Amino acid sequence: MAQAVPVGGTVVAKIGSSTLVDADGRIDAAFVQALCDQIATLVHGGIHMVLVSSGAVAAGFERLGFSQRPSDMATLQACASAGQVALAEAYSEVLAEHGISCGQVLLTRRDVIDRSGYLHARTTLLRLIELGCVPVVNENDTVSVAEFTFGDNDTLGAITATLVSADLYVILSDVEGLYTANPQDNPDAQLISHVSKVDSHISAMAKGSSSTLGTGGMATKIRAARATLAAGIPTVICRGRSPHVLVDVVGGQAVGTRFEPDEQAHETGRKLWIGLAEIPQGSIKLDAGALEAVQEHGASILPVGITESMGTYSSGDVVNVLAPDDTLVGRGVVRYSSEEMKQIRGLRLDVIRRFMPEKNGMPAIHRDELLIF
Repeated sequence: MAQAVPVGGTVVAKIGSSTLVDADGRIDAAFVQALCDQIATLVHGGIHMVLVSSGAVAAGFERLGFSQRPSDMATLQACASAGQVALAEAYSEVLAEHGISCGQVLLTRRDVIDRSGYLHARTTLLRLIELGCVPVVNENDTVSVAEFTFGDNDTLGAITATLVSADLYVILSDVEGLYTANPQDNPDAQLISHVSKVDSHISAMAKGSSSTLGTGGMATKIRAARATLAAGIPTVICRGRSPHVLVDVVGGQAVGTRFEPDEQAHETGRKLWIGLAEIPQGSIKLDAGALEAVQEHGASILPVGITESMGTYSSGDVVNVLAPDDTLVGRGVVRYSSEEMKQIRGLRLDVIRRFMPEKNGMPAIHRDELLIF
């Protein structure tokens, strides 16, 4: 059963472009007003708020005089630059009416894949919260390049929630939540109100968004929820334009789909950094026995349990960990290169030690450097 966030708690709310804009693809000022009114209600009630907001490009192409969203990268980044100013102004003006200040925090994945950068971002966000300021977080689309983008703000929101040790992560979407099937195609689709574990069955229900404005669909929201579950952070996916929805969710009302973590779920900051912020350079696939060992018993991943290696990676890189059916089950720091992995996968450590004595019986991924979703 959902519980209200206690006074003094921290809530991260993510708003997507498809919810933030009107039918013409422009920032909906009336909705921004309503959203900020809800944030102000919560802040004055003793809740610390962090807003992760999409919409910079949508705000920018209007400000720069375009009738529709451009398609070339240089113009998109120019729109993002102008739009970030427009968004900050919009949120700042409405929050100021309630006596609340806000601060803009622009991030790229490059800022957080470095452990030092990750901690600096955390310190800045926490200090803004201490000062009674509402951080407005967005990806810095003006300078990010493909290999350093978060790809979607659902993931950015999950990273932000772990950075500030949030008590709740709310994804304000253009749908009610997770359904058993796509409700646009199947009138019998049922809303799933509660999820305690993101398995292949839950992941299969997620379908991509048809929105022309956002970069994320339900699949990205499920991936984000899977990560916050590992962090012990409850996550709610709900329709952002429902009246008072943010206040209702924070107050503990049953709205949308709530992902509730196990009471014991609370991974370390380093593991969450590995699983969320780092860019995977490859993948390894486990057999059934190895999968059970890491999921049920918290074991390290040994080479003997690896059936396949994909991609090119070096020792110390982060790789995806796949189940036998190719389901993503975790990420970790691998201690063998992809070339070495081809030689040692499926072998016992005592055998590997004979021709790789320098590895000294090292597991493929140590459990202290492994995040299981």
